[in-house]
Amino acid sequence: MIKVFLFAHLQERAGRHEVTIDKGELTVRELKERLMDEYHLPSLESVMVAVNEQYSLEDEVISAGDVVALIPPVSGG
Repeated sequence: MIKVFLFAHLQERAGRHEVTIDKGELTVRELKERLMDEYHLPSLESVMVAVNEQYSLEDEVISAGDVVALIPPVSGG
């Protein structure tokens, strides 16, 4: 099982701050596609992904037991 934490507008859109994915392995890109489909999230192209607290690229493999955070861009002022 993969634990995924959602932040900011992603959390609001999905209606939850955490989801679990019951899959052994998938890439960051596959995870993004799955979340967009299942939770009707907007494009995740600009979202940073951290796997086990390390920023990850699209082709990195996520395995069962990993913890993933989806971090949308922030603006400040």
